Amino acid sequence: MNRTRLVLGVFLAFILTAPLVLPEFHVTLLNYIGLYSIVALGLVLLTGVGGLTSFGQAAFVGMGAYATAYLSTVHGWSPWVTLLIGLALTFAVSLFLGFITLRLSGHYLPLGTIAWGISLYFLFGNMTFLGGYTGISSLPPINFFGLTLDSGREFNYLIWAFALLALLSMNNLLDSRSGRAIRALKGGGLMAESFGVDTARMKIIIFVHAALLASLSGWLYAHLLRFVNPTPFSINSGIEYLFMAVVGGAASVWGAVVGAGILTILKQWLQNILPKLLGQSGNFEMIVFGVLLVLLLQRAREGIMPLAVRFFPAPKKLLAPVSQVLQRRIRPAAGEALLDVIGARKAFGGLVAVNDLSFTMRSGEILGLIGPNGAGKSTVFNLITGVLPASGGEVHFRGERIDRLSARAIIPRGLARTFQQVHLLPTMSVLENVAIGAHLRGRKGVVSAALRLERAEEATLLAEAAQQLERVGLGASMHEQAGSLALGQQRILEIARALCADPVLLLLDEPAAGLRYQEKRALAELLRGLKAEGMSILLVEHDMEFVMQLVDRLVVMDFGEKLAEGLPREIQTNPAVLEAYLGSVN
Repeated sequence: MNRTRLVLGVFLAFILTAPLVLPEFHVTLLNYIGLYSIVALGLVLLTGVGGLTSFGQAAFVGMGAYATAYLSTVHGWSPWVTLLIGLALTFAVSLFLGFITLRLSGHYLPLGTIAWGISLYFLFGNMTFLGGYTGISSLPPINFFGLTLDSGREFNYLIWAFALLALLSMNNLLDSRSGRAIRALKGGGLMAESFGVDTARMKIIIFVHAALLASLSGWLYAHLLRFVNPTPFSINSGIEYLFMAVVGGAASVWGAVVGAGILTILKQWLQNILPKLLGQSGNFEMIVFGVLLVLLLQRAREGIMPLAVRFFPAPKKLLAPVSQVLQRRIRPAAGEALLDVIGARKAFGGLVAVNDLSFTMRSGEILGLIGPNGAGKSTVFNLITGVLPASGGEVHFRGERIDRLSARAIIPRGLARTFQQVHLLPTMSVLENVAIGAHLRGRKGVVSAALRLERAEEATLLAEAAQQLERVGLGASMHEQAGSLALGQQRILEIARALCADPVLLLLDEPAAGLRYQEKRALAELLRGLKAEGMSILLVEHDMEFVMQLVDRLVVMDFGEKLAEGLPREIQTNPAVLEAYLGSVN
């Protein structure tokens, strides 16, 4: 048994035995830790993994609490029915708030969450049918298969059952196709969109998911105390929940439990000791929390959990057996019209980056797009792949106009790309980074992932990623963190990721940059092999020796315009090209 399983086993044994042996006060603390862990877990997903900061989660806790308090006391409905109604109400409200809030970016997003968090808090306090600021009391206890949970010791098992189920489902979700897409939201949105991830939809999903977890915690909180008023659902509580996620480790599932445990125990300890030291009562613990958080962010910016896991290294992820392979795209016949750029133009204000550029590419060829720095080559790539909208002209792929489509809509048609500046997720494994390229070749969603019903599809996607890594010579590094690779290897990783999309046309933006001589030779052999298989390649590269020995034709750009087009030997002797770019290369 490895260390991780041993620690997990000890934790589960503690959860099972603690209510039986601990004093009532400590059981109460354990109850609150479980409740807070559920809310913090949603913030791990939303903020730590997805990169969307929210200070308003306490309002969703209040929504679940007030829904069950009102319906169970006024209408006499079963708490289990009110749980479903509370979740449905939270789903609707969070979906609406997500649509209007997640359009914001930068510091406006957290400010937006503060705004609706405060609004919902005052709504709870000013609604007379909800008891105003006095609240609602005498909630009925929860009845579970004939057992009435009317004490903290009994309720502890229900709280931690939900908490552990939430932890398990979250762990399942993040270890999946959808989980990779969610993890790509923080720092990899452009890359994710280029491989078919609907980033806007994913943001809404994790926002609603976090809200539902908070609502569940509110339902449990209301029936634990049998009383609800607005105070625990203020913006201050929302800030505390965020503290818990950050302190524990905002990108770690178990960091939610660690953060909730540390802050709950520390808060109680400070409330007891600070008045004795200072001789007066007050919220001095918040001052200490602030100082400790600043120190933590200076010393351990990722939280406590990442420091702890160093002593519990995760085992290498073994690839599961695969019962089926992914279908391959039917490639067009050699020589068939493939890509047609007609008068493409892109202006950034008064700066024209691409001006009236036209060229044609046929299936089965390697076409080089070269030119000095700033000539507009990468901008052309962005126009073709939908990353940037064209200011004028047209782009056609296999007879279909695509310049009006988004990057997410273009990749299913058979185009995949790498980037001039490497776009990868450094803390994810090489294997998982490459598997993002196969995102659109899977179909299972977040519910299937959370319930672990997509294991066969996930095994197939990872097997495809492993196959492409072996193909490009990175098979031995598949379980390493992508950020640990040298720059040249990271560029090769991007090629493997693009190949995972099974493209017809592969667009490579400076793939040889950072490679040593032998690595360039291996890359050239790989690209020739891809061409032999029927793949077409559009290549931007500055290494002229590499380009001239590889491509079938060349298009030369200068100042955003086409300077020349032809065979490599023709370009090498073209006076205009020699003057503008190649110098004395023969």
